[in-house]
Amino acid sequence: MAFSVEEISSILPNSLSANPRNVSQNTISPSFFKPSLKPYASKTLISLSCRRSLSPVFSAGAYVTNVDEDDKLHEECGVVGIHGDPEASRLSYLALHALQHRGQEGAGIVAANQNGLESITGVGLVSDVFTESKLNNLPGDIAIGHVRYSTSEASMLKNVQPFIASCKLGSLAVAHNGNFVNYKQLKTKLEEMGSIFITSSDTELVLHLIAKSKAKTFLLRVIDACEKLRGAYSMVFVFEDKLIAVRDPFGFRPLVMGRRSNGAVVFASETCALDLIDATYEREVCPGEIVVVDRNHGDSSMFMISHPEQKQCVFEHGYFSQPNSIVFGRSVYETRRMYGEILATVAPVDCDVVIAVPDSGTVAALGYAAKAGVPFQIGLLRSHYAKRTFIEPTQEIRDFAVKVKLSPVRAVLEGKRVVVVDDSIVRGTTSLKIVRMLRDAGAKEVHMRIALPPMIASCYYGVDTPRSQELISSKMSVEAIQKHINCDSLAFLPLDSLKGVYGPVESHRYCYACFTGKYPVTKTESEEADAS
Repeated sequence: MAFSVEEISSILPNSLSANPRNVSQNTISPSFFKPSLKPYASKTLISLSCRRSLSPVFSAGAYVTNVDEDDKLHEECGVVGIHGDPEASRLSYLALHALQHRGQEGAGIVAANQNGLESITGVGLVSDVFTESKLNNLPGDIAIGHVRYSTSEASMLKNVQPFIASCKLGSLAVAHNGNFVNYKQLKTKLEEMGSIFITSSDTELVLHLIAKSKAKTFLLRVIDACEKLRGAYSMVFVFEDKLIAVRDPFGFRPLVMGRRSNGAVVFASETCALDLIDATYEREVCPGEIVVVDRNHGDSSMFMISHPEQKQCVFEHGYFSQPNSIVFGRSVYETRRMYGEILATVAPVDCDVVIAVPDSGTVAALGYAAKAGVPFQIGLLRSHYAKRTFIEPTQEIRDFAVKVKLSPVRAVLEGKRVVVVDDSIVRGTTSLKIVRMLRDAGAKEVHMRIALPPMIASCYYGVDTPRSQELISSKMSVEAIQKHINCDSLAFLPLDSLKGVYGPVESHRYCYACFTGKYPVTKTESEEADAS
């Protein structure tokens, strides 16, 4: 997706040739799109010997993000890779459905077959992007897929993965979950060497580093590229008949491996994707591990550099992953339930009913209620159809944004002392409106319980978080936040109690940077200044 100055003529539509060009070893050739009037999806095909573009589709309009959507955390993306199944693209489609919670802004699938690499990407939910006819155009027994969250609507389509590119060794595709903390530093170096970037995604770095590598094989080029990257990455590649899965040495983001009854190998961000396509969970891809699957040798494994202590993202258990997934070797459901039980022990309060802010607060609320011996009830109903709006609310009606997504159940709340459990407080705007909503519905008292510690620092490892100074817990004490959101009491799960869930050994394998400001992998000084 990045390419050198010698290739600059290829970005001009009139310069495209019907004849294939020889590609230099240090060049990535991007695939180009012609505009069409159809909205939301694009299709390209890159052959191992030539490259042609089919009509993509671009959106003529843009959604406006709901103002309260920024008050929640967002996982950047989810990935899937399948090798050895004739229905690889359809299975990828189903797996992406299971991973939809990890990104709702865009989706894509690349399939490898006798024609080369074929791709369909688009803006929206998985069901919006893919149709039966489109999946029919993705034959082959190897496929990778991606779902994405983004805060940049204008550049959405060009940033939707998987990305396809060509270099001297052939055509390759990649899907990536995570974030490179040395992105700007590497990008600057590549630009000084003549590279031009056509997306704002840091995944371009991987493709260009592979193309620039002097290594003689694709696998060695992947290793060479990964050893230059710092930060979080769980990636899947397609090259020729190979499917390659890579996880960063710290293991920030999850990546699991499974197998279908016909022997097909599956990689995915979470085990819930394996469950949906009847693949049996085998193991995690280890931090620093590269797993290669091809037709001749099955699957094999190697490690990059000797990896340091693991630093897995604790928010995967607390918020991002589905409760029915096994992440980092632990049940997300049981882990979340333990958060709630401990929270009830360290922050008890007299109450009549325990409710959750759905969906991520539900399991912790169940644990809280069970430990407290208080009934759990559905006090807030969530609309799954109100994530986005085509209109920007005026200031006068802006408070209705939360009510569109969350509806109180007056029969549960009226005259009751209510404990409401949520996973986190980010800016505090949503919590304030929820408390007001519960009081308006007749709650006698409202006690907020948060199933994770106060978040005081931004994440650099693949979670879309506000800048540190925008996080309410970085500016206010718990007492001040309680007054700000106007609840009767407020308590967070203490950090020591969170670590206690994992025990003295396992707790050291997790990253708590968003709660402490201490980062396992640091950004450069210039990048720190940009993020502050």
